[in-house]
Amino acid sequence: MTLPLILASTSVFRQQQLRTLGVDFTAAKPMFDETPLPHETAPNTALRLAIGKAQSLAQIYPQHLIIGADQVAWCHHTQLGKPMSVEKAAAMLRELSGQRIEFYSACCVLDTRSGSLKSHVDTTIVQMRELSDAQIARYLAREPDAIYCAGAAKSEGLGAALLRRIDSTDPHALIGLPIFWLVDCLNDFGLEII
Repeated sequence: MTLPLILASTSVFRQQQLRTLGVDFTAAKPMFDETPLPHETAPNTALRLAIGKAQSLAQIYPQHLIIGADQVAWCHHTQLGKPMSVEKAAAMLRELSGQRIEFYSACCVLDTRSGSLKSHVDTTIVQMRELSDAQIARYLAREPDAIYCAGAAKSEGLGAALLRRIDSTDPHALIGLPIFWLVDCLNDFGLEII
C-alpha cells in the first residue's frame, strides 16, 4: 500500500511541479526556522532546511511520505535567499548582474511510518546577463512573484530573459524540486509515477 503524499511547502512553484507529475498530494506549511546557521555551506543549509521542513510535519502526518525541499543560491561567498520585497529584489539583481550563481536545490522524502529518509542536493550553475537598472525595474514590474524566488530569478517565467546560461543535470531543480531524483526516490518508496 502506498502511503499518502505530503509536500512540506506552501510554494506554488513546487506544488505545480508535483501536479505536473500527476500525483495526489496535500501541501502543508512546515513549522521550521529557515535561518541559515553561521559558517554553514549553502548546500548544507539547503539540505538541513529541506529535512527540517519534512520532519516538522512528522507528528501531524505519522503514516505518510513527506517531501521536504529548499533552495539556496550562492554568489560572492554569500547565501542568497528570497528577497520578499521589490526593493530587496532590485538590489539583489543589481549585485547579481553579470555574475555566476550556484543554486543548491535540496529535496528529501521522509517515510514517517518507518522513519526512513532519503535526501539529495542538486547543483545548478547560472550565468546572469549584464542588467541595467531599467531592465531590472521592468522585469520586477512584469514578474511580481520573483520576490519569492531565491536570487529573484524566476527562471520558469520572464526570469529566463535574465539568464545567459544554465548548467544542470536536472532543469527542474532550478524551479525548486529536483524532479529526476524525486521520481526515482518516490518509486523506491512504492509510489510509481509512470
